Amino acid sequence: MTALPPHRRGVAWVPQDGALFPHLSALSNTAYGLRTHGVPRAEARREAQSWLDRLGVGHLAHRKPGQLSGGQAQRVALARALAARPRLLLLDEPLAALDQTTRAHVRHTLRRHLAEFGGVCLIVTHDPVEAVSLADRVLVLDDGRVLQDEPPSEVTRHPRSPWVARMLGRNAWPGTATADGLELAGGGHLVVAEPLAPGTEALAVIAPEAVSVHREKPTGSPRNVWPGTVREITSGGSRLRLLITSDRAPDLVAEITPQAAAELRIADGTQVWTGVKATEVTVVPL
Repeated sequence: MTALPPHRRGVAWVPQDGALFPHLSALSNTAYGLRTHGVPRAEARREAQSWLDRLGVGHLAHRKPGQLSGGQAQRVALARALAARPRLLLLDEPLAALDQTTRAHVRHTLRRHLAEFGGVCLIVTHDPVEAVSLADRVLVLDDGRVLQDEPPSEVTRHPRSPWVARMLGRNAWPGTATADGLELAGGGHLVVAEPLAPGTEALAVIAPEAVSVHREKPTGSPRNVWPGTVREITSGGSRLRLLITSDRAPDLVAEITPQAAAELRIADGTQVWTGVKATEVTVVPL
């Protein structure tokens, strides 16, 4: 490939700053790759306009890059890359400059395109949600070291990094395996259903929806029970996420319904008990 001139390599790249041609409009930027491949001007502009429309910036087609916001310019750069019909698509943080609503829309559009894409796409991102939703294989790097190289479903179920687990919305507690669970690095002990060999450095992953919240100490089946204090309440769609601190365990995020929160009279500062069944804890060796 390196023996070919750049315009014949079939490579499209979206850098973090977009790298749009400042003297061309958004439409001309997007049509540029098609024109270099010999596509007639009218056809190239129609296809370019279609991509701009799909990414929500069609109404900005005649603006120059200097007249676009960062998020708008990033979408134009993505449209330019996709319109060029590349064999290799390189995306460096392609959604980083977008707000949450726009990011979801563009991610959906990009996912649909990649599902039918016949070439190779390499995406660099610091957002695990973006990675597992767009990729068919995820390579997790930490300080230059490969932590995981697996399908997205496996990364989601068994994240091998506290950062990845937390970005995916999971509780992630590092520790050392014992005969019945994990001695936690931050203090405390966690009982698990399938312990690792004693002495193994490991990560315990707990989904927020697996955490039960009570006003009195539970007497049922949870093997892991701690008292705590609600420190933060945030809304996540139809459910509430509670940040609960305790002197007997690391900070814990629980997810409950607004109805349950009302019944428990949950507020910032409320004293509660949390419970996690041993079977709800996934332990991953580090």
